[in-house]
Amino acid sequence: MKTHTIIMKNSIKYIFFSWGLPCLLLLCAVQSVNGAGRVYLDIETPEIRKISIAVPWFLNKGLDQKQQRIGRNMAATLGSALKFHGIIEIVSQKQYGGNQSINWKKLGADYTVIGQYTMSDKSIKLELRLLDVAANQVIMGKTFTGKVSQKEEILFKYCDSVIETLTGTPGIATSKIAFVNRQKNIKEVYMTDILGKKIRQITRHKHLTVSPRFVPGTNSLSYTSYHSGNQNLYITDLRQNQTTRALSRRKGLNLAPAWFSNGKFMILTLSKSGNPDLYLLNKKGIIVEQLTSRSGINVSPTLSPDNKHLVFVSDRSGKPQLYYMNMTTRKIKRLTFEGSENAEPNWSPTNNLIVYSSLRNGVYQIFTLDPFNDESPQQITRDLSHHESPCWSPDGNQIIFAKRDGTMNRIYGIMKNGSYQRRLFNFPGSQTYPQWSK
Repeated sequence: MKTHTIIMKNSIKYIFFSWGLPCLLLLCAVQSVNGAGRVYLDIETPEIRKISIAVPWFLNKGLDQKQQRIGRNMAATLGSALKFHGIIEIVSQKQYGGNQSINWKKLGADYTVIGQYTMSDKSIKLELRLLDVAANQVIMGKTFTGKVSQKEEILFKYCDSVIETLTGTPGIATSKIAFVNRQKNIKEVYMTDILGKKIRQITRHKHLTVSPRFVPGTNSLSYTSYHSGNQNLYITDLRQNQTTRALSRRKGLNLAPAWFSNGKFMILTLSKSGNPDLYLLNKKGIIVEQLTSRSGINVSPTLSPDNKHLVFVSDRSGKPQLYYMNMTTRKIKRLTFEGSENAEPNWSPTNNLIVYSSLRNGVYQIFTLDPFNDESPQQITRDLSHHESPCWSPDGNQIIFAKRDGTMNRIYGIMKNGSYQRRLFNFPGSQTYPQWSK
């Protein structure tokens, strides 16, 4: 057994105990409950058998049963974060009363998380173990210490470790989601965790704010605001939300940048010369190159993870369609030919898939396409509500979007295979322009 102690920048400390993983965990395989074979996680297939995990109540040995409320809440939070990933089902605590001493195999659980904790007025210590039920073996354990106010952050970190242990890819529980919230005709940018437990207001312009974008490799967020009378681009330091500066104040549009993966350059829509065109700028807002020139309206750029390829929206053919640009040769080709409008593309952080909204029969639906493959785009949503502003999750398995619920917009999530569509948050107001941190 190996032990590693790590001091986190945010003052969370944890000790990682690693046991040798059984071979059945390789290639994202899960041993079936009856031992008859393996169930492989194929995220492309809606009918996948999800991993079954039990998360009984966390125990504080110094408290009696009536005082275990915090442990119950923490178990529920971890269970919700695991379920959020779309590949896990949580065994209902109603089946076993939250008890840690249960025959998990009989309940049908593949794994269980056993947690214990102690607390003082300001600090908490959590010991969490992931048990492989079939092998009756602890395959991953961690001990965390931190502030009581950090308990959700601790649970999200452990959730990501569980997902990585089971699939080989880190989870997304510690990621953040930014969005625009409208209340009383004022639009401001907010940010939240994946479960909506901690929401934070980022902008306070008391005007119209749109198109938040996380800046890769930094603690910054860019957005466009109309509060000065022009549609200007701003950037704010998320560690100190009062630290905000203008990146581009050129006359007309300064809209929705696609940031390079190093955070040092961006592609921005500017209309300083009249026509909305795409420009390459550095991180200080200085123009390096004009990429399009008066070929219709050119907006909504999105870059491939290696920054070598660009997809954007243009109406040069008469209606908004998706176009591809090779960033080396600057050659352009049209990608979409179906739908009344195709807009708001977003490039997957893990592969060559573009998600976008397409107007079909009067309804905006979510589609995906491979810009290097001539196969037909794949339709992801089908219900008769507008689905707009799609954005990929950091692991490339999920998509968030704004969905019209009556007269309001809400943020929804869906797996890339079209399964597990659900409303993510229950915030007041109307939410649009969701963006996932990478």
